[in-house]
Amino acid sequence: MPDHHTIRGHKHLQIFGKLLHDANLWHFNRRSVSGAFAVGLFCAFIPLPLQMVFAAAIAIMVRVNLPISVSLVWITNPLTMVPIFYTAYKTGAFVLNQEAITSDYQLTAEWFTEQLHIIWQPFLLGSLICGIISAFIAYASIRLLWRLHIIRHIKERRQRNRSRRNSL
Repeated sequence: MPDHHTIRGHKHLQIFGKLLHDANLWHFNRRSVSGAFAVGLFCAFIPLPLQMVFAAAIAIMVRVNLPISVSLVWITNPLTMVPIFYTAYKTGAFVLNQEAITSDYQLTAEWFTEQLHIIWQPFLLGSLICGIISAFIAYASIRLLWRLHIIRHIKERRQRNRSRRNSL
């Protein structure tokens, strides 16, 4: 993970000033980590340039772990972007009850700009839907896994304490 001094000194994040000094942005606790997963995954599905700055801004506003939020945006990278955004497009087309373009497409910038007037609505709606669903699932899953881990840890500690008392 990047050092918090490096992130505080990043030129695009200077607009947040003193807000970057909030301890919740750097700590690992159930609320901060689960919220960071939700923010990062939501932003990963939003087709914007500078997704990392967008994720950082939301993480700062809702006071969740900043490095995790920013790192998770990289789920949409050059290798995964096409299948993720195509799935988002198909989701949006399904919700809008439109027929998705499944043939006669090419993965080129030229084709994309030519077809943008046709695919922009289902693409953006699908991105929003997929982002919200993935954020909710991530948030709930991290909260649940964290709670299960704590419960298991408490049970193990109780068991150790019982075995110590019994051995005395």
